[in-house]
Amino acid sequence: MSAPAKQTAGTTPADTVTMRETVARALGPEGETDAPPPAPEHLDILIGQLRGHLELLIPEVEQMLARLPKDGTARYCAGACAGEARGKLQARPAPRADGEVEYARRLARVLRALLDHFEGNATPSS
Repeated sequence: MSAPAKQTAGTTPADTVTMRETVARALGPEGETDAPPPAPEHLDILIGQLRGHLELLIPEVEQMLARLPKDGTARYCAGACAGEARGKLQARPAPRADGEVEYARRLARVLRALLDHFEGNATPSS
């Protein structure tokens, strides 16, 4: 589904468009492998946004898992991604010059993967 937001019962919709825009600020446009790093003066805000998006999306993906076939690959992969995202939230930037940039990019990559699962697997295929 390519709609900008999805809604599960009793929750507000996940703003996937805004989440993807935040990912692009951390990683550069899709497909760009050598994107310049985010501006140092904006890193704290960017990291906070990425963490907030993950905190909102992880439970949405975990709820989605219940609607997927128990023995399906999509369920396994989405569950593994949610677990990895939780681990990234527990981590902190490395205490070196580029530590915060690399941390923001790790958060952005796992958020992008979680968005891919959320948008592609919210309803089981028939």
